[in-house]
Amino acid sequence: MNISEISIAWLFVLLLILFLFSAFFSGTETALMALNRYKLKHLAKKNKGAQYAVQLLEKPDRLIGVILLGNNLVNIIITQLATYIGFRLGGNVGVAIATGVLTLLLLVFAEITPKTIAALKAEKIAFPASYVYIVLLKIAYPLVWLINLFSNGLIRMLGIDPSKNVLQSLNHEELKSVVNEAGGLIPDNHQDMLLRVLDMETITVDDIMIPRIDINGIDLDDEWNDIEEQILNSNFTRLIIYKGGINNVQGFVHLRKLLPLFHDDKMEREHLENAIHPAYFSPEGIALTQQLINFQEDKRRMALVVDEYGDVQGLVTLEDILEEIVGQFSTSPANFDYEIRTHEDGSVWVDGAMHIRDINRQLGLQLDTSGPKTINGLVTDYLGQIPVPGISLLVDNIPMEIRKTQNNAVKTLIIHPTINYKKSNQKSNSKEQNGQS
Repeated sequence: MNISEISIAWLFVLLLILFLFSAFFSGTETALMALNRYKLKHLAKKNKGAQYAVQLLEKPDRLIGVILLGNNLVNIIITQLATYIGFRLGGNVGVAIATGVLTLLLLVFAEITPKTIAALKAEKIAFPASYVYIVLLKIAYPLVWLINLFSNGLIRMLGIDPSKNVLQSLNHEELKSVVNEAGGLIPDNHQDMLLRVLDMETITVDDIMIPRIDINGIDLDDEWNDIEEQILNSNFTRLIIYKGGINNVQGFVHLRKLLPLFHDDKMEREHLENAIHPAYFSPEGIALTQQLINFQEDKRRMALVVDEYGDVQGLVTLEDILEEIVGQFSTSPANFDYEIRTHEDGSVWVDGAMHIRDINRQLGLQLDTSGPKTINGLVTDYLGQIPVPGISLLVDNIPMEIRKTQNNAVKTLIIHPTINYKKSNQKSNSKEQNGQS
């Protein structure tokens, strides 16, 4: 049949069908490319359409080739058919009008609208379309292969490898962003735990260890009566044993194994020394993830952190690491329970031995954690001298005041509310000597 014998009405019907094909190719291309690749891997385990989508996206050059081949072919036919309809209806003037109208219709109905819908409903559109493209790719494979042969060659000339998998691993910060953006999909407490697990790779034992000065242990050189009293009044189940100084560690003891001897009045120094277990050491600077693995492999729960010279710097326990993930789940013994007290004027009083990370987390601050690990260390490093009560200072734009010192270290520090701090009257990082209190 000659095309001139087809009625205008049927030509418009054919044009409408071609528009639908064009919209299909445009929309499904957007839908397939907008799929979440990691979610797609999960859905592919139970959804056939998702499985086909994974197969198609593994070779994106072939997928794009078959889509553009079909889309361009349809659009060319649309152009020819619209031009012919315009000529039959109005001659040369009709052709000009048809060209303008066709451009608008293609833009709205074959490009913008289907692509917008596809971007919003990617899975609902992409999965059914995958069945179609799997078949089309097999039918048109020779032609698609030939087209890709030339296009991939051009891509390689530009220094890009077309065979590289587009599904690349997320780095640490990108993965944190994914968790943060999960919103209501993950409960808040679970979200916090996931973020803490991700942060463990960048946190070292130095950040959470109990400082050397706060380690509670038994000195074998002490009088036996003093040692007995220390054991009976200890808040800990394990105690470090040393001789003369913390750097001369002998090991540690489980107090629950000694207390029965006290009950039977049979406890002597010899029993204490026989109950000592070898100490376990960990180098400073080791990541928490690695330390957790070390605890698991060596069946240990506590380690002394030592520097490059073998001197003890602190103590880290399995409980400390677990609390980095789940938050504090037990009441710490008094010696390690660093208190934060908020006063009516908005000021916050903190213990100088508190870790900067804990202060940042509890008060929502952004104090630098790349250097000293405790607030005492941060203040001392900032001052460049032994801290003295009464000194006011501005660290990271946060006003502070040294309230009390002990053994040349900050015992109590006051963090003032920044909302009341007048920057116009102070210079950043200035120091003001207010005298001793």
